[in-house]
Parts: sequence; structure tokens; C-alpha cells
Amino acid sequence: MRYNEFGFFEDNAREAGLPWTGRPAVRREFVDVGAGQRVSALIWGDGAPRTVLLHGGAQNAHTWDTVALALNRPLIAIDLPGHGHSDWREDRDYWPVRNAEAIATVIERLAPEAEMVVGMSLGGLTAIRLAARHPALVRKLVVVDVTPGVNLEKAAPIAAFVDGPETFASLDELLERTIRFNPSRSVSSLRRGIMHNAGRREDGTWQWRYDRLRPPGDRLAFEGLWDDLAAVKVPTMLVRGSLSGVVSPDDVDQFSRRVPHARVETVEGAGHSVQGDRPVELARLLDAFA
Repeated sequence: MRYNEFGFFEDNAREAGLPWTGRPAVRREFVDVGAGQRVSALIWGDGAPRTVLLHGGAQNAHTWDTVALALNRPLIAIDLPGHGHSDWREDRDYWPVRNAEAIATVIERLAPEAEMVVGMSLGGLTAIRLAARHPALVRKLVVVDVTPGVNLEKAAPIAAFVDGPETFASLDELLERTIRFNPSRSVSSLRRGIMHNAGRREDGTWQWRYDRLRPPGDRLAFEGLWDDLAAVKVPTMLVRGSLSGVVSPDDVDQFSRRVPHARVETVEGAGHSVQGDRPVELARLLDAFA
């Protein structure tokens, strides 16, 4: 089976009910972020990128394809370190503090004038750190279905999926497991997703296209990012999925206390991966916020 990473856009558009006017201008670029590491990004459009999109853990930049089609503006979607086409790290530190430094280098190189940074899950935590430490690069901040209050209990359904087998005998076996853990998504969208997020090995088995995530100290502990969040002064929006348990009401209250000017939105019918479950609705929120 030959994989063409730019060959699914029409399927994305049709499934989401978006008009199809021909293949968009999308290309992949790599940026050296130091220590022999490269980070990859998808560049949408020919103009200066106006938006930066950061995916969640165990995902990749293509998770934003339908959102990018709906927004229809120049933007970049970045593969976090250890994900997609970005290099893996020997120390396997794929968490917000290290990620933010690498992502800052990519934005400085590819999207220095971007109006908005959008981060989902691990990408959202990375975006919070980025906004606190590199405020000149984040003019507006959108955090999707995560706060520094996330822990293993809240993220248990996600961890159960991500911590599953590392290899699969066939694409069908991989797809079957993915369907089981994502009941709100169409089979066609999940098939596209795993084509972007997995590859066939020389022995015929299939493997995910991301390095295995290991929580620091065997626990998810990001409480220190609450202080980073409090340092954010730019317009900020928190977007929740109505079916997700990752962000609790207490987390929302804490978020609002730390960032009193923050706007909070809930996308009905969406789980944790709001961009996958309700991409057009999310795009509308982002468009209005931008």
C-alpha cells in the first residue's frame, strides 16, 4: 500500500461538508532545533502563516487537516518532537518545557508573525509554556481540552489507548483497536488518521509513528504550568470537548482565576480530540477568536 500524505484532503473536506475547490497548497519543511534534532511542520498556503497548530501526544500535524481546510488561511501545523516526521530524542523528554524551546525555534523560523498559537492536549501545555517564556511569539493563545490540572486519572482513557501494543500484525488490527477507543469518530476518518500516524515495517508489521511517551516520574504532573499560565497576558481561549473528562469544572475555575480575561468555550459532541470529532465547529471558534 503506497502512502501519499497529501492525498486525503478531498476525503477530509467531503466528510466535513466543506466545499472542495482542488488540492490546497501544502508542503513539509524541517527546522534544525539544535543538538542534531529536527522538527517537521506542514506549511499550508503560500502567504505568511497566521496560525500555529500544535497537536496532542501520540498524534501528528495531520490531525489538524480538516480544521486547516475549514480555516482556509496560511498556517503551520507542527509535528511535536518525537511525533510524526520530527526526530526522536534519546532521553525521550517530550514534555512541555523541552517542547516549548524546540517549538519556539520553529515558529521563529517559519511563522514569526503568526497571530495565534493553538495547542491541543500536550500541545496545549506546550503552548502555555511557550506563551510564558516566549511572549513575543504568542499574540493569542488557544488551549484545547487540557489544563495544568490534568493527571493520570483524568487522562486514563487516553493513556489506555496510547499505552497499548507498540506493533500490530496488520493495518486492520491497528484500525480495529483505534475504532474501539474512538467510538465518536467515523471509521473513514480513523483510517485516514492511522495512515498518517503509523507505518509498515520491513517484517510486514505496523508501528505507530511516534516515540513511546513516558510520564515524568511515572505520573502526569504539570502543576508548575499554572504559574506559567498566570504569566500569560495575551487574549486566551480554553476550548473543552463536552464528552471529555480531561478538564474538570475545578480546572476551568482555576484556569479562569489564573487568566481572568480568558474565554471558555465547550464544543458539544466532542471528546478530547476536539479537532477530530468536531473540526468545523472548532474552526469556527478559532476564526472568530482570531
